[in-house]
Amino acid sequence: MRRFRGKKLWLWVARGLLVVACLFPLYWILNVALSSPNALYKKPLDYFPNPAVSENFRAVFEVNQFPRNIANSFVVASLTTLLTLALGAPAAYALARLKVRRKNLILALFLGIAIFPAIGMIGPLYLGMARLGLINRYPALILPYTLLSLPLAVWILTHFFSTLPTSLEDAAMVDGCTPARAFFQIILPLAAPGVFTAAVLIFIFAWNEFLFALILTSTPESRTVPVALALFAGLHELPWATIAAATVVSVLPVLALVALFQKRIVEGLTSGVER
Repeated sequence: MRRFRGKKLWLWVARGLLVVACLFPLYWILNVALSSPNALYKKPLDYFPNPAVSENFRAVFEVNQFPRNIANSFVVASLTTLLTLALGAPAAYALARLKVRRKNLILALFLGIAIFPAIGMIGPLYLGMARLGLINRYPALILPYTLLSLPLAVWILTHFFSTLPTSLEDAAMVDGCTPARAFFQIILPLAAPGVFTAAVLIFIFAWNEFLFALILTSTPESRTVPVALALFAGLHELPWATIAAATVVSVLPVLALVALFQKRIVEGLTSGVER
């Protein structure tokens, strides 16, 4: 009994250390964001800003194009998520329900697309987008993001659709439902944890992606948040406090999204795990 309690105690200690390690960078960035520029050069930096200032956050919204960059990221990430789910959900349902030959090979091909190095695609992709006149426009980012995130959506949703009994569709057909109606009104609501999990992961990927956004956008008005942060520099020095404030602002939408759908995400990630 003592050994079991000791194991449980060490398990909680390890969990606590892991939580602290994950939250410490957020705490430190917030500390820097609330500190005055002069306080940043103190050694060591105070554990809590004294006094806390809001000038850095005002600079983010007043001096730079950062509000427009946040709007760009939100539009690109949202449309990428919707387009990926619109394409990935029917494809995953077909793989889960239909007797498709070499289904594992198809899923392996999807996985191959997901792990293909993005740097190998950026040259041809840039030339194609330039010829289509899409540089510095939303489709230049939404289309490649959808291509890269589609395999993840198909993998996640194929698993969830496979766990649902086929008797649900059979009963719906008996009641007069068409296959499409049964899919949208019965299967998708039941697979909501998987759909929400895929949606959140896709949104985070599109929000944080840097390489394509750097190459396919060249004007301050068309950049997304990661590129704006990378190019967030002053004339003679780096404004670390303002960069930290901009980082906090860019992280808040993702944190709010995860907090809002936390229950669904946990259900999706733990589905099928024995307890």
